[in-house]
Amino acid sequence: MINFFKHKIKGGIGRKKNLIPWIEKVILDNNKTPGDINFVITSDEVLQSINLKYLNTDTYTDIISFTLSEESGSISGDIYISLERVRDNAIKYKVTAEEEFRRILVHGILHLLGYDDKSKGDKTRMTKMENKYLKAFQE
Repeated sequence: MINFFKHKIKGGIGRKKNLIPWIEKVILDNNKTPGDINFVITSDEVLQSINLKYLNTDTYTDIISFTLSEESGSISGDIYISLERVRDNAIKYKVTAEEEFRRILVHGILHLLGYDDKSKGDKTRMTKMENKYLKAFQE
């Protein structure tokens, strides 16, 4: 089951219409099934705290994904998203907040699916996958 939660923030990114079927399609397209996936929309402060506690990094980030999968054919996890970073990145990349939010959602799902973005090559591959699925959302 895919869930969305707000934590220590006001406001949001608009409607979540069509997001769950789209996210499920991304997962199925990668030969997995959706398990329990929680998107927690929160603040810079909360993500910075999580980043420091679990990843030993004291920086702002837009997303942190924790894989909780126990079965090999299914993915489960918690994905924390900073609403402030999404809004700032939307301005930076000259896209709407909704578009940037979808990019971050699929980015988190790709992490749960095992994709990484630490090296330049991995980041290029992941961005290509994000673009593929963003285009599919619009179709």
